[in-house]
Amino acid sequence: MLKWLWLSGLVIVLDQLTKRWIDATMQLYQSIELIPFFQLTYLRNPGAAFSFLSDAGGWQRWFFVALSLGASIAIGIWLSRLCQDRRWEAIALALILGGAVGNLIDRLALGYVIDFLDVFYGDWHWPPFNLADSAISVGVAMLLVDSFRHRESVS
Repeated sequence: MLKWLWLSGLVIVLDQLTKRWIDATMQLYQSIELIPFFQLTYLRNPGAAFSFLSDAGGWQRWFFVALSLGASIAIGIWLSRLCQDRRWEAIALALILGGAVGNLIDRLALGYVIDFLDVFYGDWHWPPFNLADSAISVGVAMLLVDSFRHRESVS
């Protein structure tokens, strides 16, 4: 099922292009409202999802690099061993792989991940994220749906 690596590549390219565009056209912490509950807000996140460990002093960069590399290798092996009829699972894994590598590139090159998608309601804000995070989230959701579909078919 390595034929789905093109999807990982597409996620990586789109993720990197959008992050470079945000970096080139916006000031750090600048926000541009697009619709009443969604804006672009340029942030640099040295931590993980939801800014986890963002103020840990720097060691977290290499921890998350190692974690991303390990996960990417494991997902690549998993993808290579999938049966041809597991297309949904292959797409999910390709999305997760693309997202993991997209954020890995930022961590290696910059020491942080560029986040810019900001969803909010009133004073409540979801933690800002990027296209790589979105691909990972969609891929994980697909795997969860897939696990329930297979559990029902086994029963």
